[in-house]
Amino acid sequence: MLDLLAIVLPVFGLIGIGYVARQTGFISERVGEGLSEFVFTLSLPCLIFRTLVRAEIPAVQPWGYWIAYFVGVAAVWFLATGIGRRFFGLKGIPAVVAGFATGQANTVFVGVPMILKAYGDEGAVPLFLLIAVHLPVTMTLATILAEGRRASPLLIVRRLLTHPIVVGILAGSICRPVAAYVPAPAWQVMDLLASAAVPCALISMGIALRRYGLQMGWKLPTVISFLKLIVHPLIVLLLATYVFPMPPVWAGVAVLFASCPSGINAYLFAERYGEGVALASSAITLSTALALGTTLIWLRVLGIG
Repeated sequence: MLDLLAIVLPVFGLIGIGYVARQTGFISERVGEGLSEFVFTLSLPCLIFRTLVRAEIPAVQPWGYWIAYFVGVAAVWFLATGIGRRFFGLKGIPAVVAGFATGQANTVFVGVPMILKAYGDEGAVPLFLLIAVHLPVTMTLATILAEGRRASPLLIVRRLLTHPIVVGILAGSICRPVAAYVPAPAWQVMDLLASAAVPCALISMGIALRRYGLQMGWKLPTVISFLKLIVHPLIVLLLATYVFPMPPVWAGVAVLFASCPSGINAYLFAERYGEGVALASSAITLSTALALGTTLIWLRVLGIG
């Protein structure tokens, strides 16, 4: 248990520090917004770029890896949307937000630090390969569901291509052939920016949780949290273990990725459309708080620590 806590507590401890610092007024809301923007637009793209440039990418695409994860996404998205409509009267954008909050994981602020802490460099390649596909798929699906026939393919593509994480993925993939010719001082700058991603992301996540709170109550957010933290990783574990053969590290990364709490992109998506904001913020807050306990369970199931 102490080994598991050594993986989890640094991650959630920094989130707690950010929360308490904002709760006590020691730091302002502007600090959290600035840290979040720095991580999202600069530091994390540098971390992804550096990893993809230097990583050994498999020659054959791991289709079983993708299928195992995204079958889980589809299942919990469908369940959350159906439950929200049937039992909570959700319609239109709020119903999409319920599904999006359940299927989209908080990879930036929780997933990257936790998985790298658990698996180290060995887990970096499957982690960032999944990030490369995860965001475009979930964001595109949510936009199509929200706008229906009005959804513009060109608008969706433009938003994806200008997304900082996607830019980091594309730049890292393009620059792999010339990585050996990059001067050492340039790599040092890149390393410094990349090393700031994890602590700054976690502190900003704690500040954000203080801002969001449980605005919608706990009933539907509890359902979303259960689907996100328990059902999604369980589906991925079963598929990655018994259906699609893959290295244990890849299977473990997929399970931990699925076990991450609801992603902040669900809140940003709801804000863009002006509907479902309270639902998204409540789901993010509750699932992140509960993830401390559920992460310990999944680490034990995977035999880590």
